[in-house]
Amino acid sequence: MATGTSYRTGDSPGTEGKPGDSYPVRQPSRWLRNLVLIALVMLALLLAFSWRGLRQEGIVSTSYGAQVACACRFVSRQELGTCKSRVALAQLGRTASLLSLSEDAETRTVTASVPLLASQTASFAPDRGCQLEAWN
Repeated sequence: MATGTSYRTGDSPGTEGKPGDSYPVRQPSRWLRNLVLIALVMLALLLAFSWRGLRQEGIVSTSYGAQVACACRFVSRQELGTCKSRVALAQLGRTASLLSLSEDAETRTVTASVPLLASQTASFAPDRGCQLEAWN
């Protein structure tokens, strides 16, 4: 079955281009992709090894923050913004910048939370003051 097409030695059907181009075009280097993947794996390992310590710091930060903010808000009757600055003075470590406070005026509670790590609530009662809820 003759097709009328002739091939040179080393050429194969389906290749097009100049008559001496039998080598494929070189793929670009993938060093940047590999570098990013290595960095992500290293970051994941670092997070995995430090997760327990971060979680413990988060529990301590939220517990302290909820207790101090509850006493500041409901015993001293100050605004929550003032209470946030008092909690910030404690310098609670790596999780201090992530700490957020919120209050529920009806139930007289203050909740301190660090996203993805911990959350703690302190409630106020006139006869016993501010008490933290039990840890999970």
